[in-house]
Order: sequence, then structure tokens, then C-alpha cells
Amino acid sequence: MANRKRPLPSRHMIGRSRQLRQEMTIPERLLWGKLRNHRLAGLQFRRQHPIGPYVVDFYCPTAKLVIEIDGRSHCGQEILDRQRQEFLEQYGLRVIRFSNDRVINHLTDVVRAIPEACQAALSEENPG
Repeated sequence: MANRKRPLPSRHMIGRSRQLRQEMTIPERLLWGKLRNHRLAGLQFRRQHPIGPYVVDFYCPTAKLVIEIDGRSHCGQEILDRQRQEFLEQYGLRVIRFSNDRVINHLTDVVRAIPEACQAALSEENPG
């Protein structure tokens, strides 16, 4: 079931993703500066990418990796975040999360962890 075809986003979610690109938070902007234009290990990332009923912060299609930046809006939303993550994982996507604080104060560590997560995701997909 992990390789099911992902549902297409609705027009509403496509519009919402465009809006969120214009309203990126400071941590999202900092990280996007490191991810855009294949700057990180030559990997392509999309920002504020719609997947089904959700818009993920960043998505690497090659590694099928979702990066979520959790800020204050996620406090008290643990159950919803878990449901969202389970939804994404049922379509073969791997999700990694970083807090706003970690992105702002430890950007180098975050940037170092992302290619490792991509490599791990690719290894899981192509074992051996």
C-alpha cells in the first residue's frame, strides 16, 4: 500500500499552496534559501507543495521526502500532525520534521540532515 498513487490536489489546495508561498515564515524562507535551485546536493525541492488535502512545506520528488517546519501553530496539533503524517506515509512518502527554533538557530545542522534523510529514503526504496 505504500506505493499507492497519490490523490491529485483540489483546485482549492493548489490555490492555497500559491498563497502559502507568498506567506512563508522566516524559518521557511531561511531553509528555502538553502534548498532552491538544486543548491543542496543537487536535489530538487518544491516549496509549499500540495499533496492530496495537505500542503507540505517542502517536497523532494526524487527521494519522496517531505520536510515539515513546525512552529507555534503545531502546538496542540499533535493528533492532526500524526494523521497528516500517516496519510503521507501511506503513499510511500517519508516525513522529517524540524522546529522553527532548530531551523533559525541551527540551520547548518538542519541542512546537513536533509541529504542524509534523502539518501535514507532512496535506500529504503531501492534496497541492495
